[in-house]
Amino acid sequence: MPTPTKGPRLGGGPAHERLMLGNLAQSLFEHDQITTTQAKAKRLRPLAERLITFAKRGDLQSRRKVMAVVKDKGVVHRLFTEIAPDVADRQGGYTRITKIAPRKGDNAPMCVIELVREPVDAKPKRAVVKEAEASTAAAAPAAEAPAEPEATEQSEATASTEAPAETAVELPQGAVAATEDGSAPEGYDVKGNADSGKYHVPGSQWYDATEAEFWFASAEDAQAAGFEPAGGESAQ
Repeated sequence: MPTPTKGPRLGGGPAHERLMLGNLAQSLFEHDQITTTQAKAKRLRPLAERLITFAKRGDLQSRRKVMAVVKDKGVVHRLFTEIAPDVADRQGGYTRITKIAPRKGDNAPMCVIELVREPVDAKPKRAVVKEAEASTAAAAPAAEAPAEPEATEQSEATASTEAPAETAVELPQGAVAATEDGSAPEGYDVKGNADSGKYHVPGSQWYDATEAEFWFASAEDAQAAGFEPAGGESAQ
């Protein structure tokens, strides 16, 4: 039997290996993370990322290629409608491997392989830093120039009144801010996530795990403010 070029083969033969990797990919897309050995996780990672790339294309040919590996139609539907939109802004690196304690019994090295579905927000952070640097550079010459006492008092009063306006969060139309303890205001039970631009209704999949910056009275108000349903309409 020929030896694989990418390391020891999983299972007894090539067909067995393809079935094992297909089952691992199906479990990963179904549960978002699985615990397995490091050898299997390293072989699964390129296959899972290739299938996610097909899902991001979204055409019929890509769906058939994924169905040739993942046999469960429900998992394939979740991959195309929920996972692919969450990683649409990513150019790669859809999975993450975290090493854990060895397995009891045979001491096999174990790890957790999971999907990376967090939103990519690197550009907004750079924009905020540039705005802060520009405002600091503009304020530096004004601070060096001498001013009369009355003008100094007036500038301090203006700065004290303008400071809260810079830190205030602009609320979308129809939304209210969360209370001090993070709970929902009375009459508002739909959560809005500012980073992802998606909303969650009570009873949906990620409702309890989501920390809301905004609250809406209904899903229609959230859609009117430009928010989209997390995971699609079917998941709400």
